[in-house]
Amino acid sequence: MPKRVLTGNVVSDKGDKTVVVLVERKVKHPLYGKIIRRSKKYHAHDEANEYKAGETVRIEETAPISKLKTWKVVGRVDTHATPNSVDA
Repeated sequence: MPKRVLTGNVVSDKGDKTVVVLVERKVKHPLYGKIIRRSKKYHAHDEANEYKAGETVRIEETAPISKLKTWKVVGRVDTHATPNSVDA
């Protein structure tokens, strides 16, 4: 069975080797049809304490690490990527 991979923002890095990641998704309301945002927080394992609050990261499902942690951080998502400039 494949592991789920989600993308979200780090909202807390206060725990040792743990970050809290807020994942937002957009769903359509079943009756009214309006697109609404749903969010959930996941505790993810960060072995080197390298991710800080405000960063966008990808997390992957793992075997349980502790009572709350069943996810680990895979890496950063580069949200400020600039397109490659072509020199003429």
